[in-house]
Amino acid sequence: MYLRHLSLYSKAETYPPSIVKNLILSLVLLGSTALVAPARAQSYQPPVFTDEARINKIEALFPVIDQLFEEYGDKNHFPGYTYGLVVDGKLVHTNSKGVANVDKKTPATTQSLFRVASMSKSFTTMAILQLRDAGKLSLDDRADTYIPEMKSLKLLTTDSPPITLRHLMTHAAGFPEDNPWGDRQLDATNQELLTLIKSQVSFSNAPGVTYEYSNLGVTLLGYIIEKVSGKSYQQYITENILLPLGMTHSKWEYSEVPAAQLALGYQWNEGTWTSVPLLHDGAYGAMGGLISSIEDYAKYMAFHMAAWPPRDETDNGPLQRSSLREMHHPWNISGMNPDFTYPSGRHCGIVSAYCYGLGWLRDCEGREYVGHSGGLPGFGSNWRFLPEYGIGIVSFANRTYAPMTPINLQVLDTLIVKAGLKPRQLPASAILVQRQKELTQLLPDFKNAESTGLFADNFFDDYSIDAVTKETKALFEKAGRITQVKAIVPENQLRGTYILEGEKADLAVTLTLSPENKPLIQSYRIQEVEK
Repeated sequence: MYLRHLSLYSKAETYPPSIVKNLILSLVLLGSTALVAPARAQSYQPPVFTDEARINKIEALFPVIDQLFEEYGDKNHFPGYTYGLVVDGKLVHTNSKGVANVDKKTPATTQSLFRVASMSKSFTTMAILQLRDAGKLSLDDRADTYIPEMKSLKLLTTDSPPITLRHLMTHAAGFPEDNPWGDRQLDATNQELLTLIKSQVSFSNAPGVTYEYSNLGVTLLGYIIEKVSGKSYQQYITENILLPLGMTHSKWEYSEVPAAQLALGYQWNEGTWTSVPLLHDGAYGAMGGLISSIEDYAKYMAFHMAAWPPRDETDNGPLQRSSLREMHHPWNISGMNPDFTYPSGRHCGIVSAYCYGLGWLRDCEGREYVGHSGGLPGFGSNWRFLPEYGIGIVSFANRTYAPMTPINLQVLDTLIVKAGLKPRQLPASAILVQRQKELTQLLPDFKNAESTGLFADNFFDDYSIDAVTKETKALFEKAGRITQVKAIVPENQLRGTYILEGEKADLAVTLTLSPENKPLIQSYRIQEVEK
């Protein structure tokens, strides 16, 4: 109904004033967001970096990064490689070494165009989300709605659910892991893809049960983009993602790339590099066919990184920030390694998951990484960024399945450790600061606490005020005179902890506020902490 009203309103000059007046009045009464913005119940300040020397510390490590890559490239026999560091949405450091073409000795540069392989997958899933946001499909739609040939597929078990777009996006459709088979299908046609589906593909799992990496699944998403948009996935992604982001040099078909810019692929065999023929563009390019440069791909990285943190700024990218963050969410657990070791030798367990065309990793220190690797005959690549740290790295090499993930992890870990980088810090909300002040004035005896209006209605049912007062007084006696009340450190908008510094001991007070319009204290805890 609102859309019809808006259509009329956009042509208001063609209607009598009385109709326009009544229309506007009715929209206001209906609460249409088209004319009346939703009320903001609370103000919000996004987290920020607090180290003023952060950028200088990062810049000081550029030579260290170059040395790490040089040693790694030499050790792994890369004909050529190139990389770029993105900080706060800017490509701040790049370097390259070796050659893009061994025979012609063409130097590899940040403008050289490498096939980025599976780093293409997130472009395909981004396109699906664009179509979802436009109301043209749902992630929980059955895939056979768009690919009727899938209706005849016999799934692994009779109780298998139908394959959905979400299954395809998260590698949960039940298809088997298909590396390196999928790598050799890059130039297959849509008709060959459909012939495969109609011939009854084999399944390794029931849909929705577990993660298993599938190039075929993402290829089917590329075909769905074509069916929904009326354009090939290549044309759709180019027009709706690459060009809006300024990725004007990226291509799908290698024959369209100027020879001087094209990186050729190689295999290292018995001390020499053997050329690996490039495959032409085709149906499977949706899973791994994009050809890009460091300078172009860094723009795509910056766009992803700009989704963090959530904030009130204008949101006018080719995909809205909330949908980008949805892309980064760990939807499907893919593994856990309690014995993971960073290249520096530091042990730190990790858990990994798959998002929408992206991989996610969280380590033992709570750091979260988002990105994807790529590997094809002749090429290897990886990009990875830390949303809360504002740093990311992308690297390409023209050697078969060049392992770029370890070096990228090493670079990011080195930056964090050697520069002492910290994640963004969330400012305390006004209501949290207010409740801290009000609570502190009541401590330690909670005098007339029930009449203050400071506590939510659950508080005195959940806590014995006598017991709480007794515990708090005992800790205050142990601490001695309180010499300073530290600023509250927020966990989020409605929960935080602050320190009461005492002459003999320090106390930590944690409070959680209720979801009411005027949040009240629903939970309270006090404990001694080490000085």
